[in-house]
Amino acid sequence: MLQELTIKNFAIISSLHLTFTNGMTALTGETGAGKSIIIDAVSLLAGARSSIEYIRQGSDHCLLEGIFDLPQQVEFQELAEELGIDIEDNMLIVQRDMNLSGKNICRINGRTVTLASLRKIGQYLVDIQGQNDHQELMNPDSHLRLLDSFGSKAFQKKKRAYQTEYKNYMDLARRVNKYKQNEQSFAQRIDMLTFQQEEIGNAQLEDGEEARLIEERDKLMNFQRIVDTLSYSYQGLSNDEAGALDSIGSVSQELQSIASLDSEYQSISENVSSAYYLLQDAASEISRQLDVLELDEQRLEIVNERLDLIHQLKRKYGDSIEAILAYYQKISQELLDSDFSEGKLEQLENELLEKENVLTEQAQGLHDEREKMAEKLEIAIQQELKQLYMENARFQVMFKATAFQEDGLDQVEFYITTNPGEPLKPLVKVASGGEISRIMLALKTIFSKTQELTSIVFDEVDTGVSGRVAQAIADKIYQIGENSQVLCITHLPQVAAKADHQLFIQKEIVNGRTITKVEELPETERTNEIARMLAGAEITELTLQHAKELLAMAKQ
Repeated sequence: MLQELTIKNFAIISSLHLTFTNGMTALTGETGAGKSIIIDAVSLLAGARSSIEYIRQGSDHCLLEGIFDLPQQVEFQELAEELGIDIEDNMLIVQRDMNLSGKNICRINGRTVTLASLRKIGQYLVDIQGQNDHQELMNPDSHLRLLDSFGSKAFQKKKRAYQTEYKNYMDLARRVNKYKQNEQSFAQRIDMLTFQQEEIGNAQLEDGEEARLIEERDKLMNFQRIVDTLSYSYQGLSNDEAGALDSIGSVSQELQSIASLDSEYQSISENVSSAYYLLQDAASEISRQLDVLELDEQRLEIVNERLDLIHQLKRKYGDSIEAILAYYQKISQELLDSDFSEGKLEQLENELLEKENVLTEQAQGLHDEREKMAEKLEIAIQQELKQLYMENARFQVMFKATAFQEDGLDQVEFYITTNPGEPLKPLVKVASGGEISRIMLALKTIFSKTQELTSIVFDEVDTGVSGRVAQAIADKIYQIGENSQVLCITHLPQVAAKADHQLFIQKEIVNGRTITKVEELPETERTNEIARMLAGAEITELTLQHAKELLAMAKQ
């Protein structure tokens, strides 16, 4: 519901603040007073296209602001979350600021949004039906949605289940198509990855292995040098004639003899003694190494082959064993995640066929229920049309089968005939201006109970009718107002009298400028305004009596 509307520097409106309530509110006044301008402002807040022509002469920008009750539809809540709109106090504050450069700034609860996003939000806030504006009714693409809104909660649940299944079906269908398109290149990649995995896996690489092999290779390649060096070192330390160990041993014994005479001698003696024992251990280790050393030319060949294999793998898959093993893990995971295998396409196609069978069954269930809903809707609409003095009209919901789509296998279009003996034809091709207004009201009366619209605006939809038809239209608009807030621009006294509230719009000239003023009429002034609508310029006692009678009948 629209709670408040603020307009600044918009067309002939300098500044205006309006408060709205539940039920039906009639907007009346002379032609050109600015009634439609107010509706234009509401339309712009719902995302309609703007023009700099709306900006009041002499101003550089105009500002519109509307405060709405928070829509309760689940779809709206999902949309608000998607757009990042914060919800506070169960209301929406919608603002639109337009300047002469053509720039629009749209905000919802303080968050700047695009015009497209505002339009998405706007469809949950207000539904504007103009004298020549019945796009939804005249667009066959919307008829299926309108029919579905007539369905029960159980039907809506089945429809959501179908839509979930449809999404899964389409995802799988895209996967099958992609699989078919990429089967050859995909198979080639799998073959390549499988080869690489086997090549790296068969190598059985280990972290740090290359450094160990290089060390082993260097030792094998320098075997003779190692033997000569160790032999020379051992001879130097252990030669019986001039062995370094014997000499150092003698020196150590001599130093021990004077070690007790001075602390410095003691330190020198200990250092030489330590060196003697260390060299003795070294000589023993050299001797052991000489005993175990053996040239293994076959092992050298094996090591060189292994290092050559590692070099080839590094050239292909990474600059180190660690990098090669990391690449191995990566391709192994890709192969694990890959759904390519022999017969996989056939398996996917079988899955798709199974889903299609389930989807067909669900879609047929929706179709069967829609046919029942259509029968009820046809009866309800014809009853409404009868009350609008279109007794001879016949309304029918026509079905046409389609391929799978988000809403099932049905294409729906409303057909009607308004004259006896005439065949049913698409609604858009049959109804005249006056008839379409009544048909629209009949549909709105039915659908307003199920669509959860917060506000419905009727902009002179009663043009071209009078008498009992005008009264019937007034009754229908009031009936719609029992389920949704209704704002109605009207020139018919029957419609104005039926309203719960009446706003009077008039123009005034202040300081040489035309401005629009709006006031809510109390009961006595409503009588005068309705009398004016009945009689025109000259109001007589008779027209006042007639006006009072209309208001009294409306209350009853």
